Amino acid sequence: MNIDELILDICKRAKSASYELARLPTETKNKALLNMADALEKNVSEILEANEKDVKASKERGVKEALLDRLILNEKRVSKMAQCLREVAALPDPIGEIVRTWTRPNGLIIGQLRVPLGVVAVIYESRPDVTSDASGICLKSGNAVILRGGSDAFNSNMTIGRILSEAAVESGVPEGAIQVVPTTDRKAAIQLMKMRDYVDALIPRGGAGLIRAVIENAKIPVIETGTGNCHIYVEEDADQEQAIKIIINAKCQRPGTCNAAEKVLVHRGIASEFIPKAVDVLRKHGVEVRGCEETRKIVPDVIPATEDDWYTEYLDLIIAFKVVNGLEEAINHINKYGTKHSDAILTSDFNKALRFIRDVDSAAVYWNASTRFTDGNQYGLGAEIGISTQKLHARGPMSVQHLTTIKYFVLGRGHIREL
Repeated sequence: MNIDELILDICKRAKSASYELARLPTETKNKALLNMADALEKNVSEILEANEKDVKASKERGVKEALLDRLILNEKRVSKMAQCLREVAALPDPIGEIVRTWTRPNGLIIGQLRVPLGVVAVIYESRPDVTSDASGICLKSGNAVILRGGSDAFNSNMTIGRILSEAAVESGVPEGAIQVVPTTDRKAAIQLMKMRDYVDALIPRGGAGLIRAVIENAKIPVIETGTGNCHIYVEEDADQEQAIKIIINAKCQRPGTCNAAEKVLVHRGIASEFIPKAVDVLRKHGVEVRGCEETRKIVPDVIPATEDDWYTEYLDLIIAFKVVNGLEEAINHINKYGTKHSDAILTSDFNKALRFIRDVDSAAVYWNASTRFTDGNQYGLGAEIGISTQKLHARGPMSVQHLTTIKYFVLGRGHIREL
């Protein structure tokens, strides 16, 4: 079977399964999710063995540590994947919800009913936990899912996908509801992007290159999950000790994630006091610091930041500082250079925080909190299939409800239209 035939077969099976999934009872879906969670934990040794092959190959290719972290699985991370599936099972089932109804003067009753999108394809890099999260969210929302992971996590994704699919089918879910594309050939990804007759939505998860390739090649509606050039703005009235803790968490906890902080903007009024302390602590955590001219006057050995730096998502232990004159300049800088993902203000002033929240054009904005919280699980959504930085069809962490749409239903009593 050639690549075109393979993708066509996968898409046909997914489309067929999607009609059955749309009418599955909530009890069946929840049972499947719980059995899928149990299956992950039961087969953790097999999953880690497959993951070890991927990690070894990536190390041999010289993949940097921060990106390698996204690939690595251990018992704790597999357990977290299972827990996310259980949390998705505990969420309300959105399918069949009557969103609203109203009655027209002529007696017609109009209503909106929540329904699945149908078939969702996910093209992603590195992170094998996406295989589990996407499968669970799509199943609960009544969608079939086609997963095309990156070559660096191929063994992990194939193993996780098979385990999840088998557990789901044993629980009453139709064959073809969860499928992993069984090849690393890039032609498969390109062909999948063109399957408009079978796939209803395409979600890319990865770096700027992947997202750009999907947008340029896809014939299917794309829900864009953007890159994370995330900012933290430190106001002159901020609690400086607290600010440093937040910056360290946002940058250092997992620097290879899209919600990690990449830039720190500092109010000129505290720059000479705050920046040396922050740079010192960041360097103790192994972070390379870059900065604007004003920053380098305060800490001369900081690496000069170029214009390109302000646009860059490092995904590494690198951060850039810029001194700004105040809130307005900070907001303008973020709106120009940011990626509309996650940005934070650290201040004790409610009105400044309110203006930042209102005027920064990002999917998630924070007041005195780390950008690392931009995560479906942290938001109480159970898990996420991605973080949308666009404004249609969803924005921010996307979970079960965001993979649905509505249909209108109209109830009449022999009504006919006269005009």
